[in-house]
Amino acid sequence: MRRDPTLNPTVSLTGLASLAAAARVAAAVSLALALLACGPVKSNVTDADVTADNDGDGYTIADGDCDDNNENVNPGVPEFPFNYIDDNCDGFVDSDFDSDGFPEDAGDCDDNDPTVYPHAPEGGAHGVYLPDGVDNDCDGIVDNHLPSYDDDGDGYTEYQGDCDDEDRNVNPGALDVPDNDIDEDCNSVVDDGVLEPCDATLVLDSTDPWDAAKAIGFCKRAYYDDGSEGFRAEWGVLEARWVLPDGGDPGSLSTFHVGHGILDQFGPGTVHREGAKLLALSSGTARTPTDPGYQSPDGYDKYYTSATPYGYQPTSPNCASPPETGQPHDGLGLELVVRVPSNARSATFDFNFFTYEFPHFICSTYNDYFVAMMDPMPAGQTDNNVSFDSGGNPISVNNALLQVCTPQTAGGINFTCPLGTSMLSSTGFEGHAATGWLKTTIPMDATALGGEHIVTLLFAVWDSGDGILDSTVAIDNWQWSADPASGSNTHPVD
Repeated sequence: MRRDPTLNPTVSLTGLASLAAAARVAAAVSLALALLACGPVKSNVTDADVTADNDGDGYTIADGDCDDNNENVNPGVPEFPFNYIDDNCDGFVDSDFDSDGFPEDAGDCDDNDPTVYPHAPEGGAHGVYLPDGVDNDCDGIVDNHLPSYDDDGDGYTEYQGDCDDEDRNVNPGALDVPDNDIDEDCNSVVDDGVLEPCDATLVLDSTDPWDAAKAIGFCKRAYYDDGSEGFRAEWGVLEARWVLPDGGDPGSLSTFHVGHGILDQFGPGTVHREGAKLLALSSGTARTPTDPGYQSPDGYDKYYTSATPYGYQPTSPNCASPPETGQPHDGLGLELVVRVPSNARSATFDFNFFTYEFPHFICSTYNDYFVAMMDPMPAGQTDNNVSFDSGGNPISVNNALLQVCTPQTAGGINFTCPLGTSMLSSTGFEGHAATGWLKTTIPMDATALGGEHIVTLLFAVWDSGDGILDSTVAIDNWQWSADPASGSNTHPVD
């Protein structure tokens, strides 16, 4: 082939050399960019190089200096935003400004405070056990997990004696549930929740309302929380007082106190259910025929009146024509202000209601009533009364739970009387009727009560419309339970 005389071999060699140089420059630029993106690359570095402080910033590669040719880059400088450089050599570019190991995108909620980061100890600025008003652990809650904070929301802090602040059922205000090997009430004694009876020495005619509470089974007295640090706000009765059904003070009514009594039994068929005594409340006299002060329930009038509790107007759906309630006569009540155990979910008590109005005054304006009122009202109810039958009838002669009697149809209601009449013996109510022992279960969820978990209970009886033909109720065996209850209900005792 003939060579083209127009080609200059010198020019061609020079062009090739220029292309090679350009390629070397491009490779160098690419390597530099790679080094900027990936951090310093150490290749063939000697021990001397690692320990040398090339940029004089006081840090060597061995000390963690990730760019030993830049005095502004080393572990001792703060991270500067928006310069695309890992200034403090912590592996994060333009983040983790407080060098606590957590950038904002890793959950640090204050990247300018090294005591604030996910799972940091609360109170970090003032020591682990002191609140500092800062959400150190970035969980959205300030100063939790400290002894001064109620972590489980049970109303008690570690400073107030909570011995397990991760379990809301464990605190000084809890009921110690038997036989579960847990010290719920934080008194350092496991399974001591069953209290010894406290009514053995009580006398029949005591006018002390605290004695009446003990006769029912309220053996634990409590006190109001004074707000002082470390105060043990324990459960129990805070206040006890005798009242009229509407909560009024009976004052000096001379016949008021014969309407309550503390008895071993109300006749041989109604023996105490707990401890050694029971409490009797009556629109007449809370006595049996052999007790001092007894008056027959067929016509004893105490001649005083009141209003109904909480404005409650009982009705009797059992009646074809439910009667209107007359003004309460001869009524009385025991009012208890109670701090509920923080882990309680329900409570129960037993009662037996005797009435002289059977069988002649059924579905009448003159019926006697027994009510157990709770304030605040239990969830799902339309009034405060917690003792009623499945048809919504309050406890009166019209109640479907009247079981101690002679079978008959009276007042338009068929009474089957499955318990016969023996329970009426020696009570003064022979020939009339009673319910037999019933158990009322009340939902008593302390978690829904909030604050100090306080309720007010009122056990009351009265005669409607007049003061004759009396009724008496025996009450006993109040019990707390950690088991929940679905609404209030009353059933015959098994």
